[in-house]
Amino acid sequence: MVVDDEALVRSGFELILNAADGIQVVATAEGAQAADVIRREHPDVVLLDIRMPDVDGLTVLTELQSLPEPPTVAMLTTFDTDEYILTALRSGAAGFLLKDTEPEQLAHLVRTLAAGGVVMSPKASRALLRSHPGAGASQDADVARVNLLTDRERDVLVLIAEGLSNADIGTRIHLSAGTVKDHVSSILTKLRVAGRVQAALLAERAGLLSEERTDTARDHRW
Repeated sequence: MVVDDEALVRSGFELILNAADGIQVVATAEGAQAADVIRREHPDVVLLDIRMPDVDGLTVLTELQSLPEPPTVAMLTTFDTDEYILTALRSGAAGFLLKDTEPEQLAHLVRTLAAGGVVMSPKASRALLRSHPGAGASQDADVARVNLLTDRERDVLVLIAEGLSNADIGTRIHLSAGTVKDHVSSILTKLRVAGRVQAALLAERAGLLSEERTDTARDHRW
């Protein structure tokens, strides 16, 4: 489902995604109707505009998080340094997309979200960290907690930061889904973060992702 106050954005995303194999846009809406339509349609993934004049995206996100089975939500924004992004990520969003995302990448990003992955543009996440030095880690001690991870957990953390789902991580490093799930749980506990997005931002801040690796590895994942 696509939620945006601009009809052109809604129709454009709907056209692109409905043309992709295995994806169906079940509804589009403006902010004021979003929560009611989501309750009715039960979408797996919601692309939610972060800035809307009637009801802003953060309000809708908070309402969705209270549902018994909330959908996976990624925020839509025009700005790669939008000050509301951090609040959205801390409130349960699974990432954010720039509205000028290339059409050929959009379907892949939605599939990544549906599979439990994290979605953030490499350029945007680095800009976010530069403009908000505390993003993902309010103190140096937060970054230092990365040192508590085992070598295997650090490997898994890097793949989380590349946007991979648990199944994809297992395939990449030859582990069962259950083992990957245990590693992810341990990582979140040791890093004291609430979810994969915060862990990904912390990995970036801790320097686990070299600029070269980030650009080459994420180009096909984020």
